[in-house]
Amino acid sequence: MLRIEYAYWLIGAFLLVAAMFNARAKRWAMTAFWAVLATPFLFGEAILDANARGVRWPAQGMGLCVIALGALAARGDLRMLPEAASAVAARLRSAAALGNRLFLPALAIPAITLALVLVAKYAQSRDFALIDPAQPTLVSLALACVIALLIALRTTRASPVESLRQGTRLLDTLGWAALLPMLLATLGSVFAATGVGDSIASIVAVLIPTDSRIACLAAFVLGMVVFTVIMGNAFAAFPVLMAGIGLPLLVLRHGADPAVLGSIGMLTGYCGTLMTPMAANFNIVPAVLLELPDQYGVIRAQLPTAIALLAVNIVLLYFLAFR
Repeated sequence: MLRIEYAYWLIGAFLLVAAMFNARAKRWAMTAFWAVLATPFLFGEAILDANARGVRWPAQGMGLCVIALGALAARGDLRMLPEAASAVAARLRSAAALGNRLFLPALAIPAITLALVLVAKYAQSRDFALIDPAQPTLVSLALACVIALLIALRTTRASPVESLRQGTRLLDTLGWAALLPMLLATLGSVFAATGVGDSIASIVAVLIPTDSRIACLAAFVLGMVVFTVIMGNAFAAFPVLMAGIGLPLLVLRHGADPAVLGSIGMLTGYCGTLMTPMAANFNIVPAVLLELPDQYGVIRAQLPTAIALLAVNIVLLYFLAFR
């Protein structure tokens, strides 16, 4: 059975490869950064098992690793070195020759993920499952990325080593911003565990008429957008807003469908992602990579789409979540 742990191990192995490439280039800060980050991916399950048995030092070691990552990022040494002009020219020539076929691997990821999720429930029995039924979407996404890599190698005729080298180059370009989705998702879980959702529920109960379905829905939707703008990622906002408004008010009091509320609610949060510089890995790093004259050019281009999608999501939630 394919489990999400296999994907984590694969990511950890790639991070170690990235550390190795940086070590060969004598970029020691970047080497240490990717090597430390590889640790939870490779040994996270063992650390959780040890913690469950009462062995605390591995988890405490992970806390030190987090501090080390912050210290390395704060030093400002995680910068991509300028690429040689000959390498840039060669890549541009290759891109011109391949044309739109370059988009095939990227487009294959969502298509294959959707196909695997739909097929997963038919590829299992009482005693066997091809994909872990506990996390079919994440496992399917990981498998789709591996298949997309094979498609990319076939399309570009590149070697696996070259794919690792170019992947390291992209990872180095992102630098510490590559951690933002994970950190913000963890932040959302921390907020939910510390009772921020309960505090929001108390504030909402004072500010809006909780007997009004429309008022509760508006508070949930706008809260998802505002929290996402503040924290930079819908993964961080979702557990807080679901605990504070979604479950107690919309699901339990007004009978909303939790599946519809969760899926469209998360998409609503991403409207906020399109609007905020806090989502640096989505909105600021691309502007740097594309060398745009306006640092916020990506956000300005996305703003009309974000507003239109927000309006559509509100309508969909109203008519689909309360059927």
